[in-house]
Amino acid sequence: MRSFKISAGTGLHIVEAVVTICGRDINICFGGGDTFHIGACALAVQRPSLSDPSKISSSASVICVTAHKEDELARSAALSLAARFNTRVVVTCGLHIDNATAEDIDILFANYQKVLADIERELLEVY
Repeated sequence: MRSFKISAGTGLHIVEAVVTICGRDINICFGGGDTFHIGACALAVQRPSLSDPSKISSSASVICVTAHKEDELARSAALSLAARFNTRVVVTCGLHIDNATAEDIDILFANYQKVLADIERELLEVY
């Protein structure tokens, strides 16, 4: 197995991810804000595209902790990476800031996007 860590932001707006490559499969754990935790988990499995069987697509299952909102972050990352790298992907995500303002959420989300982009670039060297 190979693992690496990527982060963006500082203080309340930090987002960190630990990526573990298990054979050909990918496991990513995102945490950020002032309380790192698991708010949602998505498993995406690659498959032939329904509209064009010569292309790769993916489908996902998601579990979300009650009252958490990370499900779409985990789902979209897992689906995208599974299709792009033709492999199974698990993404757990927990981002939280107590009494967050709209600006806090925007900054945290931007840092999440930066980390995800950096992960994709790193994975291009592996796949």
